[in-house]
Amino acid sequence: MLQQTEIIEEILERYPAKPEYLIFLLQDIQSDCGYISSDSMKIISDHTGVPVTQAYSVATFYQSFRLEPRGEHEIKVCLGTACHLKGGQRIVEELERNIGIKAGETSEDMMFTLDTVNCVGACALAPVMVVDDEYESNATAGKVKKLLKKIHQK
Repeated sequence: MLQQTEIIEEILERYPAKPEYLIFLLQDIQSDCGYISSDSMKIISDHTGVPVTQAYSVATFYQSFRLEPRGEHEIKVCLGTACHLKGGQRIVEELERNIGIKAGETSEDMMFTLDTVNCVGACALAPVMVVDDEYESNATAGKVKKLLKKIHQK
């Protein structure tokens, strides 16, 4: 398995050392590494000639970029209108209690990342959780516990 620095070096070889390739580099590094580390950001900045502060400005402007590692399992709870009205916030609180982290955090063991989102476009299934890109409809506290138990058994 390649080390992160080797992955980054391979990605850098694909792009000319020009500022206009900054976003492409950020996308590829995040895709291959899962997030953009501070070391990666410095290497990208050196390669493109873009100051580190400007590279961070770009990375923090776009919500699709992550500067922190994510858990092995990503759980997103919809808090759009329908999900909110049908108990989405209670689902978040149940997950926070069971996993031991707050929304927006990753567990210390890197097993889970918990996030809330404004809408997943599945209002008829409310409240909805998206677990590793799979939709869990009509979420309840019982379903949360079963889901977490299933994940821990893998």
